[in-house]
Amino acid sequence: MAYSTNIFFKNYGSILLLLLGIVFGSILGIYLPDIVQYIKPIGDVFLNLLFVSVIPLVFFAISSSVANIEGNNQLGKIIGTMSVVFIMGVLIAACMTIGILYLFPLDPPHIPQVHEALENNPKDTWGDKMVRFITVTEFSNLLSRQNMLALVIFSFLVGIATRKSSAVAQPFLSFLNGGNEVMKNLLILIMKLAPVGLGAYFAYQVSDLGPQLFGFYAKPLGLYYAFGTIYFFLAFSLFAFISAGKHGVTSYWRNNILPSLTALGTCSSLATMPANLLAAKKIGIPDPIANVVIPLGTTLHKQGSSISSIFKIYVAFLLIGRDFFDPSTLIISLGITLLASIVAGGIPNGGYIGEMLMISVLGLPIEAVPAVMIIGTLVDPLATMLNATGDTVASMLVSKFTGNTFDKSIDNSLES
Repeated sequence: MAYSTNIFFKNYGSILLLLLGIVFGSILGIYLPDIVQYIKPIGDVFLNLLFVSVIPLVFFAISSSVANIEGNNQLGKIIGTMSVVFIMGVLIAACMTIGILYLFPLDPPHIPQVHEALENNPKDTWGDKMVRFITVTEFSNLLSRQNMLALVIFSFLVGIATRKSSAVAQPFLSFLNGGNEVMKNLLILIMKLAPVGLGAYFAYQVSDLGPQLFGFYAKPLGLYYAFGTIYFFLAFSLFAFISAGKHGVTSYWRNNILPSLTALGTCSSLATMPANLLAAKKIGIPDPIANVVIPLGTTLHKQGSSISSIFKIYVAFLLIGRDFFDPSTLIISLGITLLASIVAGGIPNGGYIGEMLMISVLGLPIEAVPAVMIIGTLVDPLATMLNATGDTVASMLVSKFTGNTFDKSIDNSLES
């Protein structure tokens, strides 16, 4: 009995501590909101440590993984399969959301009108915006989390260049592999602070957003959280089953607790990436796949943002009295959702970029901005959890469709 208890706490002790910190922080946020300003810096320090570490992790993880893939066909197969999995994941989530909104229509929300002018440069073309999304003008700008897509592309190109440099690049390849291990271990150390850091951050979230949860947005928020939660369990279980049968489902959910709680606490896919990589390792996903798919998925694959994007467009159309279910509107909305899943950074409230894209493309009036931004803020915790943990199940699907096998011995060792 004592042995079983020790095994339980060995496997789940960190998760229990994390839950305890989150619960304690939530209680403080509800009943002692005045002290939140004093403990919020603790959460900020933890989050900043994660962000500082994630930037080099993305570079080393992607570069070393691409450089170590054997054979050009294998790399192309992984990237091609990953692209299909990402696009289909976003579109499936969006189409299911449209179906739910059609079956359970909402009444127009009474949104307080806020008249603010959007900053927009008329000379700033779509080409200019796309250039900014995928490139930067200075190498130092790659080190900012605001330019994650550019960093991902650069890291991928460095990996390809290393592979093409053959034997002469062995010292550099060793540097990439060593850097990858060092950054992973650094993040493991930082995650030991998670119970305190996430607890402090939860206290801030509850005290700051709690009063709005029962206001104007209660009905759309209730439908979003209900549908999002059902989608989280059913769709991800289905994807895991397709990947590895019953073992895939069991293994995915056993190892998905920590990433889910981290995503809920930080509202950041970037901050959740270390937990996702650890979960992928325990599930038995091959490192070359996990280390490419999960970092890329953090920027490019967002099923939660896909769901919230459709919800925000729907609410905006209700506000101005336009028909959301017009076929042309639905097609445009799906296109915006795909774009938003790419341009919205994996940072807290990074979806605002996608929301501005939505307002611009659909030609919505300025009065729609507060509605979509408030909805976007209040759904961010669940959306982030769907975004982040969807990357792990996506890497499982890529493993399946590229013909790779799962290392079940790693996950099974936790049960012995």
